[in-house]
Amino acid sequence: MSANSYSLLNNAIVIEPKVEARYSVIWLHGLGDSGAGFAPVVPALGLPADHAIRFIFPHAPEQPVTINGGYVMRSWYDIKSMDLHDRADMEGVLASESLVKALLEAEIAKGIPAGRIVLAGFSQGGVMSLFTGLRFPERLAGIMALSCYLPQGDALPEQLSAANAGTRILQQHGTEDDVVPLFAGEMAASALKKAGYPLQWQTYTMPHSVLPNQLTDIANWLLETFAKAE
Repeated sequence: MSANSYSLLNNAIVIEPKVEARYSVIWLHGLGDSGAGFAPVVPALGLPADHAIRFIFPHAPEQPVTINGGYVMRSWYDIKSMDLHDRADMEGVLASESLVKALLEAEIAKGIPAGRIVLAGFSQGGVMSLFTGLRFPERLAGIMALSCYLPQGDALPEQLSAANAGTRILQQHGTEDDVVPLFAGEMAASALKKAGYPLQWQTYTMPHSVLPNQLTDIANWLLETFAKAE
């Protein structure tokens, strides 16, 4: 997969607010899913009717995934092994970063400045939201990382963006997650806190999923984040 051969702008699910959009949330799905998997969260968030947030749910490219026997599925990068320090194919991570950056730049071109965009993701999508957001050259409103890890285990990405050194980060994880173990999320949280990022870390009694009360917390965080962006 190359950044030149695939565009996240193609067939992304876009949910416009009832009023003119002033903010955007780009939400990246997990392994084997699609943008349709998380689109239903928008009404479930219970946001005010005049929230002015555009939600964008792109679809990852289809590619073989090593740990699934080379089966072709939607994936932001190949998963080579269960070893957290060598789990993510970094070439694939970098290729998807280019795709996500293009989506961010497209929103900026539409008149939504980076400072009013939240980059969010679940599982593999959360990995990409952290990696891309921490390296993006313009300050984002926030980064949301759900049930995920850092692509290199306990190490933050290289070439971190000074612009996003103070960007709000919401990281949430299930204590009963058997797909991305809790300790993987804790390793990421520890690295972010050690580096001084303003991280909000929350855990829930749940497996690799999203709960209704978690969506309430996400909605509150989004409203607070966009209020601070003004």
